[in-house]
Amino acid sequence: MIKEVIVVEGKHDTTAVKRAVDADTIETGGSAVGKDVLARIELAQRKRGVIILTDPDHAGERIRSIVSSKVPGCKHAFLAQEEAMLNDDIGIENAKPEAIREALAAVRTEAEAVGTDFGWPDLYAAGLAGTEGAARRRLLVGRRLRIGYANAKTFLKRCAMFGISRAEVAAALAACTAAAGAGGDSEDERKGLGS
Repeated sequence: MIKEVIVVEGKHDTTAVKRAVDADTIETGGSAVGKDVLARIELAQRKRGVIILTDPDHAGERIRSIVSSKVPGCKHAFLAQEEAMLNDDIGIENAKPEAIREALAAVRTEAEAVGTDFGWPDLYAAGLAGTEGAARRRLLVGRRLRIGYANAKTFLKRCAMFGISRAEVAAALAACTAAAGAGGDSEDERKGLGS
């Protein structure tokens, strides 16, 4: 059983998580996270710890942001959009048990001493901002780092929040480049993730 309580959006997400792992969940009931839900999450954080696993879409990111700003020290698990996609519906409830297990195995913890040596100049130098294909590269690097897709500003914020170093970003970028060179990106190309 996973020690931490997993924060998800709804009952279908709970069902998907329980198919993948033995864990307790708290459902936010959507993007309007109420005070009573936040109080339960705060209690769970104090007693057992919390892992936030929300949908990889705008609403899920909004919930993640609300919860992590109100409940410090949360852990974060991320699924890529294609891992949570069924037809045109994006949600944790669509993810395969294996994808959920992998996301939970790669959980990220908010760093106590927030910071990173990776900044705006590094983001541009790595081709992760300000150039053609930057969004796609951020998607692939974010997936490899298990921090999810993010725009440039949020990517830097997550690097700081999780204490991800310049070396970690460089290694992830190199691995993505090597995979692309070896044809490992063909599935992403088929799903329309090309630049």
